[in-house]
Amino acid sequence: MNKLKVKHLAQILFILVASQTVAAQLGFSHEIGVITGPTAFKSDFGERFDLETNAGNSGVGIGLVHYINFAYRADCNCYTTDNYFNDHFKLRTEISYNTAKLEHIGEYVQPYRTSTNADKLRAHTGTANNLDIGMQIEYFPLSIRSFQAFGYKFAPFVSFGAHYVSYNPKVSTGYANGDTTNMSNFYAPWYTSNPNLSPNFPEPIDVTSGTTWSLVSSIGVRYKLSPLADLMLDLRGQYYFSDWVDGLNHTLDSNKHNDWLVWLNFGYIYYLD
Repeated sequence: MNKLKVKHLAQILFILVASQTVAAQLGFSHEIGVITGPTAFKSDFGERFDLETNAGNSGVGIGLVHYINFAYRADCNCYTTDNYFNDHFKLRTEISYNTAKLEHIGEYVQPYRTSTNADKLRAHTGTANNLDIGMQIEYFPLSIRSFQAFGYKFAPFVSFGAHYVSYNPKVSTGYANGDTTNMSNFYAPWYTSNPNLSPNFPEPIDVTSGTTWSLVSSIGVRYKLSPLADLMLDLRGQYYFSDWVDGLNHTLDSNKHNDWLVWLNFGYIYYLD
């Protein structure tokens, strides 16, 4: 990770910490937790709309989360002013890491495909590695106060936010001499007969580390385990503002979308006060 990326991540982290500090000074209560679960990475590996590809290019994620609970005040051990926002919204800050192994799956690598290009696709694998720092606003349709008071066991929610992402993809090939800097070891249509390529356009394989922003949205539910602890189930979709997160951007007509991620989170949330 280069100095510029570290600087950007540090700036984002400082902003998030500062916002949490302001909230703490206002007396709102806090929650912390851990999340983990399987991921499915939607990239230029395999066929985009192929179910086997979407299920096969999978991995795992893990993270730490922090919540500002507007419904309760830590400084007086009492509920805040009764208004709709305080009783239905929480602010979530997160730092997480996810990784996924990538390979070409689908019609073009079936065993009956015996061409050189099919061999190149089968030999080409990669790994997506992403570090996230960001914030989401969570909306609970049911009363947060009632949930904390065991009025009901389950509290569904939806969320939306933005994450700053540091990506560090890897690539390998078992074709020929395994040289990943030689484009002729990869699928030929990516670098030949491609009208989108030019002297000013990067080659289709690039595993240079980089940073980008992403939009994050999820739907989930909390289960009240005890007065100070919840279990959480959270299905997330994350859209990256880059097509290089997986290290592959071949610019053909079949590659019209940026990379994105689906992550099923299982979490444990603890109320600090």
